Amino acid sequence: MPDDITTDTGSDPACRFREVRALTDVLTSRLSAEDQTPQSMTAASPTKWHRAHVTWFFEEFVLRRDRSYAVYDDSYRYLFNSYYEAVGKRHPRPDRGLVTRPGVDEIRRYREHVDAAMEAALTEGAFDDDAHELIELGCNHEQQHQELLLMDLKHLLSTVRLSPGPVYVDRDFDRPGPVEPLRWRSVGGGLVEVGADGDGFAYDNEGPRHRVFLEDFEIAERTVTNGEWLEFMADDGYRRPELWLSDGWAHIGQTGWSAPEYWQFDDGEWTTFTLSGRRPVVPDEPVLHVSFYEADAYARWAGARLPTEFEWETAAADVADRRGELLDPDRCHPRRAGSAMIGDVWEWTASAYLPYPGFVPANGAVGEYNGKFMSDQHVLRGASAVTPRGHERRTYRNFFPAESRWAFSGLRLAR
Repeated sequence: MPDDITTDTGSDPACRFREVRALTDVLTSRLSAEDQTPQSMTAASPTKWHRAHVTWFFEEFVLRRDRSYAVYDDSYRYLFNSYYEAVGKRHPRPDRGLVTRPGVDEIRRYREHVDAAMEAALTEGAFDDDAHELIELGCNHEQQHQELLLMDLKHLLSTVRLSPGPVYVDRDFDRPGPVEPLRWRSVGGGLVEVGADGDGFAYDNEGPRHRVFLEDFEIAERTVTNGEWLEFMADDGYRRPELWLSDGWAHIGQTGWSAPEYWQFDDGEWTTFTLSGRRPVVPDEPVLHVSFYEADAYARWAGARLPTEFEWETAAADVADRRGELLDPDRCHPRRAGSAMIGDVWEWTASAYLPYPGFVPANGAVGEYNGKFMSDQHVLRGASAVTPRGHERRTYRNFFPAESRWAFSGLRLAR
């Protein structure tokens, strides 16, 4: 494994493993078998596939290192491999929703089988240092899929044309409050160090730590709000080509976008679909489910720009201990936009997703985890209201294609 993937040795590995696995079960406990089987688009996956895939990761990369381990079902290597070419052939991604067997109960038994083997080996101290690094990677991988599971579930439930629509989290309505004025913070430039420093776990794409030069800049103290986005829409923001990158404007023509994902105009007001059903748009909440194209167009309309990922990371250094909303299974939605830079919504940056100087993927199949996607993607920083607690950090590099909107993505301005 690369030097910049390190294990959090401050916690008991068996406890850590158990807690991560338990959260997946909590998130899926409210779902029926019917909820967990369909796939609403190619980019999304069924809930039961997520549950099986994260289990397959531990079986494939950790347990199979021991030749005495009894593989649960050899066909799962084909069904639940995501993109690891070195492992072998895999089931086509667009057809994951067609896999009715194994069913939800069988997936539960698969998880129990792998959990029992993992916990027994952890308790016996059977794993070497390399295996422990893979286990920590697997725990972080499962946390990523906990967020993906909720993103994909939200997209699936939104396709049900009912009002208020299916409810995953039953909670009170949020009452609008005063919006904080947009304030700017000055950040000095110069030669700065960015990237993971080896203190705690980091994915390989967060390193190596290196130096970049920044000009002095200013960054907004909070993210863009729904209320501000409504002003952009009222000023014909979606119909003014001078605001849009060429590819973004072409995408507008193809899709007809005129508002963020999940927004609708109903009975004289804008509403949005949430994991608590369809709700009125709350002006003081961060705008959510916008693409890179939309974020870039809004920034131009506002007379500003998106920060680069290095500006974002540098600006976050002084406020890294402030957290916005992170995953609360009883909420799964941002709160009022505040001064935190980590939490609430992932923030698009102006940076393409590219390797840092000196980046080398790990050997073997796990080297396919991040490096192979460093093309035609854009970096998002921070975390969101469905990012598991403890999985967020200042150097985290999330990435999606420019047109993606089903992530919990918003933006912060710079100038």
